[in-house]
Amino acid sequence: MRIQDEQLKRFILDAGLITKSDIAAAEKIAKEEKRTLSEALIAHGHMTEDDMRRVESYVLGIPFVSLKEQKIDFDVLTLIPEPVARTHNIIAYKKTDDTLEVAMLDTADLPAIDFVKKKVGLKIQPRLTDTDSMRGALRQYQKTLKDEFGDLIMKDASQLKVLQEEGGEQMSESDLKKAAEDLPVVRIVDTLLRHAIIQGASDIHIEPMEEEVLVRYRIDGILNDAMKLPKIAAGSIVARLKVLSNLKLDQKRLPQDGRFKMEMDGQKVAFRVSMLPVFFGEKVVMRLLRENRSGFSLEGIGFHGSTLDRIHRATRATTGIILVTGPTGSGKSTTLYTILDLLNTPEVNISTIEDPIEYQMARVNQSQVKPDIGFTFAAGLRSLMRQDPDVIMVGEIRDQETASLAINAALTGHLVLATIHTNSASGTIARLVDMGAESFLLVSTLRVAIGQRLVRKLSDDKLPYILTKAERDDLAEKVNLDLVLKTLQEEGIVKKDATWNDIPFYHPKEKGETEDGYKGRMGIHEVLEISPTLKEMVMSDKTGDEIQAQAQKEGMLTMIEDGIFKAAQGLTSIEEVLRVINE
Repeated sequence: MRIQDEQLKRFILDAGLITKSDIAAAEKIAKEEKRTLSEALIAHGHMTEDDMRRVESYVLGIPFVSLKEQKIDFDVLTLIPEPVARTHNIIAYKKTDDTLEVAMLDTADLPAIDFVKKKVGLKIQPRLTDTDSMRGALRQYQKTLKDEFGDLIMKDASQLKVLQEEGGEQMSESDLKKAAEDLPVVRIVDTLLRHAIIQGASDIHIEPMEEEVLVRYRIDGILNDAMKLPKIAAGSIVARLKVLSNLKLDQKRLPQDGRFKMEMDGQKVAFRVSMLPVFFGEKVVMRLLRENRSGFSLEGIGFHGSTLDRIHRATRATTGIILVTGPTGSGKSTTLYTILDLLNTPEVNISTIEDPIEYQMARVNQSQVKPDIGFTFAAGLRSLMRQDPDVIMVGEIRDQETASLAINAALTGHLVLATIHTNSASGTIARLVDMGAESFLLVSTLRVAIGQRLVRKLSDDKLPYILTKAERDDLAEKVNLDLVLKTLQEEGIVKKDATWNDIPFYHPKEKGETEDGYKGRMGIHEVLEISPTLKEMVMSDKTGDEIQAQAQKEGMLTMIEDGIFKAAQGLTSIEEVLRVINE
């Protein structure tokens, strides 16, 4: 239900909130721009969105609530899953036996109300609230989970201690299994994993120390201390994770690797588990892989303009090699799977050889290497060639044999996708030649080399500023600012006559919407397309630096330039781009 323009106009004039001339001007703008009166008043600064919500609340008879500084009961808050709360700006804050009061920014969002009603089975009473209240309430999803975890540990630690003392070091496998299924440790591990999923962590580290167990989460590429647990909890937690991962419970002297899955709020997450014996026990590192992530597009992961065109040209070819390069954790797998998703049509047979299989894809034949039984990348690639594939994906080119087999596959009419560990797109050629690949075969098969890194994205409450002349001069030593500005103009992000004095950059606002001012990550890329000139340079054994210089002459945006391009769009900060590039 929304306020009609006439009704809104009458109320504002009666209340004396805005002058008649301002209302008349807003009505004229609303007519010209085909907007409602409320949209025109907000867009042209006569009223804020929160002012308008208070007016709506009064006119429509919907109560207005402020949740500022209000601590919401965690059980009530989590009746609405965090992704739904964030997407629809809807917070559950008060519950009785048969009703649930929800605070919203838009009470006309009927699908959100209907979803919550079906989920909780209660009568829903919508209330209007303001932006600050909503922001503070959304932050409580993370804060209250930490509080809940701390309480849980205090409650369960004594029980874990008794359990450990009874068994000591010589516990049999059956006793360890029994310990791993004890309710306190099940609750601790479950909350630990749930917390990591909600925080958006990519890795969990559980590290035994002399006096305690340190739990750390890698969030947006940065490793943070999450919590400290009593030392006595270490054995039970490791045993529980071994049971989940189907590992040997009584094997504590050798590394072990396993895997398990869990589902939370409709989100399937696979945990890749690595156990390593260290001085004070066993260290556990888990990589979180969100399995039902789909619908990625190249634009969505950060490709644009000429970089996007170069990849599309390479994927339209039926033969050749597309290489993705970067350090561990730079998003190479996501880029490869996104390209595979584009190529995955009914008339194409796609086969992969991976270590490990990170995401399952429909209609793609995925194989996992097992070096201990001789099933290596090279052996797998040889077998794939007899499977009549059109597209082959190799998880990683690590040695000469795999490199030469990949080149031969491309020469014999296949499109090959692969990753390789180098620091830049131009460095891939030198790396493959070092591995023993013949340069004349390499240049006739390599289509594009994609170099990439991940940068953290700024949250919405960022702080704008304009670069000073000194800052621009300093940046120009590392970046071709003229090329970045030209690219921004060509892609219609800034006006054709814009200068750097017109383009705002942004700093993160610390202690704002998020603790450090960042939320989520995106890719910065460089895409090196093999041109006739570059082919000749590779054949002449030119260095990686010379190849890079020529690629830049041919219009390639380097990773740092792509980062500055995205900073100029307000997606990330210059500091973040420089931090990632210099690492």
